[in-house]
Amino acid sequence: MAYLFLIGAILFEVAGTVSLRLAVDDKRWYAGVAVGYVVAFGMLTLTLANGLPLGVAYGIWAAAGVALTAVIGRVLFKEPFTWLMGLGIVLIAGGVLLIELGAVNGT
Repeated sequence: MAYLFLIGAILFEVAGTVSLRLAVDDKRWYAGVAVGYVVAFGMLTLTLANGLPLGVAYGIWAAAGVALTAVIGRVLFKEPFTWLMGLGIVLIAGGVLLIELGAVNGT
C-alpha cells in the first residue's frame, strides 16, 4: 500500500509543479499548485505511515519528480532535454536504487 501512496504523491507533486509553470502565464493555476503540493505531501505522509523508510520514499519521490517534470517540460513547454540531462536522470535513478538496496539489505 505504501508504494501506491508514493505513486500518488509523485503524480500530485508533478501536477503541482506543472501548474506552477502554467501559473507564470495565468495566475489561476496557483490553485493547482496549492492542491497538488498539499495532496502530494499528504500522500507522502501516508507512504511513511505505511512503513516505507524516509530515505527510500523521499529518494524515489524526488527522482521520479525530476524525471517526469523534465519529460513533461519537453513535451508541453518545448524545453530542452539533452542527452546530458538524460544521463543525469539515469544517475539519479541509480542512486535511488542503491539507497533502496541498502535499506533492504541493512548495509
